Parts: sequence; structure tokens; C-alpha cells
Amino acid sequence: MTLPLPPVTHCADGEIRRVGVEIEFTGLTLDNTAALLAMALAGDISAPGRYERVVSTREGDWQVERDFALLKALGRRPRDGTELADAAGDIAEDVLRPVARRLAPLEVVSPPLPLDRLDGVNAVIALLREAGARGTGDELAYAFGLQLNPELPATDAATVRRYLKAFLCIEDWLRERARVDFTRRLTFFADPFPKSYTRHVVDPDYAPDLDQLIDDYLAANPTRNRALDLLPLFLHLDPERVRAVVADNRVKPRPTLHYRLPNSEIDQPGWDLGQAWADWLVVERLAAAPELLDELGRLYASFLAEPLERLVGDWSKTTAAWLQAHPLR
Repeated sequence: MTLPLPPVTHCADGEIRRVGVEIEFTGLTLDNTAALLAMALAGDISAPGRYERVVSTREGDWQVERDFALLKALGRRPRDGTELADAAGDIAEDVLRPVARRLAPLEVVSPPLPLDRLDGVNAVIALLREAGARGTGDELAYAFGLQLNPELPATDAATVRRYLKAFLCIEDWLRERARVDFTRRLTFFADPFPKSYTRHVVDPDYAPDLDQLIDDYLAANPTRNRALDLLPLFLHLDPERVRAVVADNRVKPRPTLHYRLPNSEIDQPGWDLGQAWADWLVVERLAAAPELLDELGRLYASFLAEPLERLVGDWSKTTAAWLQAHPLR
């Protein structure tokens, strides 16, 4: 299946936009997964650590790793046992390894892929499923996700604000569409944006410069746990401003948004990027239609300003009705 393209396909420099994809799953070994990718993508395998593999291809490096930061760090150490610190690290690694195999997913991380070649990820998903990969619904303990990292067409304040506003306007609808797995909800993997912050951003008069946009975001969201995480983008744009508030070294700079709402249902026949990408395209289309975005923003601001309406209303249903009445292209 060829995935549809967003309204804006190129960056300001004329290059086609790129999207990175992250898929979490279990059921396969690290080496088996890397070997499957290397075979399918004509890549070469290297091993930065005992719990990481890199498959180098003509489109860039695909990463395969156990999604457990401490274990990955321990896995990059030599195991010579000659010093007390090494021995202690070896013990910690041996204790954590079986826990990680049980609870921490494997993760395949694609390189940034051009929009017109993004559907190649579906072939990778099908290959992993055929080999026995299992997703978030396989056991109650699993809380695995699919994450998209779309490159923005530009990184000026107005463009970033439009994408953020578009997402905030339809976040409730997206959550309803994603049917977020119960275990993932329990882990607070992606808390909703605070409604006070949402009301501030969707206000038609909100037009900050980039410094103010970042400061406002950090004041309300000094955390990775958002369904649309802007910390990597803002760290790319203004590292000193972000690091003054967020010290978490898991936040890496990159000129992309980080959309982390959908479940990984890789074991389900026919599951692929299709629905998650289609839902994301609603954000893209809204961001590319400023007048419609302002109309929906005003409607949402009015909804948020009425306590009774917030108590008894259903914004996700209102959003669905609005989208049906305002086809986006």
C-alpha cells in the first residue's frame, strides 16, 4: 500500500521531508531481528554493544536495540572482570538481563526516510510479524508503541505553533482513534497536555516568537511524557534553553516532532503504518489550513472556557463531527 502524502512534502531548502519510525515488540531475539533487517534491506550488521545492533543500508542506519537504557549502557562495557567496578557492573548486567527480556521491548528504529519511501516500513513490519514478532496486546505486561518522527517543513515559530495547535485541537480525537492500550495508560507513557496550556495555545491571539513558544512549552511540559513530544525539536533549536529546565539525557536533539500515541499491534494480521499515518495526516492537513485551524481553535477555546461543557461534553465527538463537516486535503 502506498501511503498518502501530506499537503506540504518539502522543506524550505527544497529537500523532501523525512520521517523516522520506531516500532516496539517482543517475540524475536536481537540477532534474529538484525539478521532479518540485513537480509531484507541489503545491510551490514555491527554491534555497538551487547544489546544493540546497527544495520547499515543505503538509506541510513537502522537500529535494533533492547529498550532499556541502563542495560544498554552496561552492554557497552568490556567484561574483563579485572576491577571491582567492572565486577559490580557485570553483576548488575546479569541481574537486569532476564528482567529486560521479560518486560523491555525490542525496538527497531528506522533512519529518517523520505516521505515517498515511507511505505517501505510496512514491508519490514510484515517481515517481523511473519517471523513471530508480538505487540502490546500479547500480554498484560506489554506496553509497546509505534512512534513517528516527522520532519517539519520549517522550524520558525509560526510553523511549529501551527503543528502544535493542530495537534492540541484534535488530541482527544486522536486518543479515541488510537484506542491506547490499558497497560500503556497505566504507565503514563504519554499524559495529555494540561488543559490550561492547551487553552493558552489554541487561543486565536497566541502568536509567540520562538523563545516564548519554547519557554511556555517548558513551563507546562518539562517531560517526555506527551503524545506529541516537542523536547527533541526544541533541544535541536535552543539547547541551552531546554537543558536549563530538562536534564533528562534520554532527550536527544532532532529537527522533528515525536508522535508516540499509537499502539504496536505488530502481531495482528494486516496491521501496519496505515491508520497511525492517516491519523497523523489530519494534523498535517490542519496545520496547512490556517483559516480552518483558527476556526477549530476558537471552537475548542470556547469549549475549554466553559466548566460545565468540559464536564458533560465530549470534545472527541465534537472534533469528529467538525472534521466530517470540514473535509481536509
